[in-house]
Formats: sequence, structure tokens, C-alpha cells
Amino acid sequence: MMEKKISVFLPTRKGSQRVKSKNTRPFANLDGGLLKLKLTQLLNAEFVDEVILSTNDEISFDIAHRYFSGSNKLKLIRRPEYLAKDETNLTDLIQYVPNICSHHHILWTHVTSPFNESSDYDAAIQMYFKGLDEGYDSLMSVKPFKNFLWDSKHKDIINRGESNNRWPRTQDLKVLYEINSAIFISTKKVYTETQDRIGLKPYLLEQSSIKSFDIDWESDFQLAEIIYEKQIIKKKQK
Repeated sequence: MMEKKISVFLPTRKGSQRVKSKNTRPFANLDGGLLKLKLTQLLNAEFVDEVILSTNDEISFDIAHRYFSGSNKLKLIRRPEYLAKDETNLTDLIQYVPNICSHHHILWTHVTSPFNESSDYDAAIQMYFKGLDEGYDSLMSVKPFKNFLWDSKHKDIINRGESNNRWPRTQDLKVLYEINSAIFISTKKVYTETQDRIGLKPYLLEQSSIKSFDIDWESDFQLAEIIYEKQIIKKKQK
């Protein structure tokens, strides 16, 4: 029988270039910031068996020790400096990940996806295993994109699909998918054979714009704080 235990790989590193201290600075008045929020979400997920915080950042280690020292799910691993640089090749990090994960199935996520909660990870894991039974080899979260895309080189709309109209209805456009980098799930075998976080036939887990929100710039951080605070207020009012 296939082992169904999940290791989560959660990378952080010091020296963020675009958003200073984005992983660990207070987020929406939450001490411990995005890292504390993400660790809470992951450790509370029912189908997550292990969470590996891979970092070279002492502040990240401090937050993990301060708030989650009693968790038997959390595993702290100091990442080698050559895998924590701006110029680090993602393929090198992908090769490294299976060596530090205890379980055959690996979920890769980021603290910069604050609106994926415990229930979202559990739902994704369940869909992943269902997908394996249906012939998929991995899962990747995406945001559907169905709007006009213009290619300046060809001077034309590039996602017109089967339509012969110059300006087809948006509902008739070819559906494209934005990779939101919130959830990647596959096996150690996929990592080894494809040198990638997904296989050759990934199941595309469609997510909303909010769930797909990724903090990449300072303005993203500030907007995410506003959304998060609104959500907290809304939950308290229920």
C-alpha cells in the first residue's frame, strides 16, 4: 500500500531584496509575522505529518523556537549558505529537498502565500492522492486566467483559442493558468527523475485570486495586511 504521509518543505532565508524582512517582521500586528502565520496554518493541518523549516535566518529559527517548541511535527534544518543566495539555482534546491524530507510525498509552500489556510492544505493533499489514483503524478496550485493577452512581437492577441474573431468574447478565450506558487505536491521519485517540484502530468488545483495572492513586493505586503485584517474582523463578527 502506498504511504500517504506528507512532508512539507517551507523555505525562508535572510536578506530579502524586494521586501525587507518580509518573512519575520510583524504582519498585520501579528508578532512573528508571515512565518508564524504559515507555521500555524501548516502545523494545524490534519494531513500534514512533518513540517521542515529550511532556513539560514537566525530570526526564523528564533520564531520557530519561541512559538512552536512543543510541536512534534516541526523540524528545523539549517540550510547551506550556497543554497540560500539570490543567485542560487532552483534546480540545486530541488535536488536538496528530498534528502531532508522523512516522507515519500513532499508539499512545497511559501510563507508569502498567507491566505492558504490549514483547510486549504488538507483539501489539496486529499485531491493530490485522489489524483494519483486517476493517473496524475503531482499537484500544482494555479489561478485561472481568462483575459486578453497581447504579444508585442506578433502584434496580436495570443490566447484567442479557436475563435476567428479579432476580439472574441472573454468567455471564448483560451483558458491559461497562472502558477501562484502556493502549493506543489509530488513524490521524491518525481524530484529525482524530473529535477522538478512537479511531474509530467500535474493536477491543476484552481484557486481564487485571494488564495493565489503572493507577496513579492512591498506594496503586496501592505495590501495583504489590509486583506488579512478585514478577514479577521469578518470572522469575529460571525
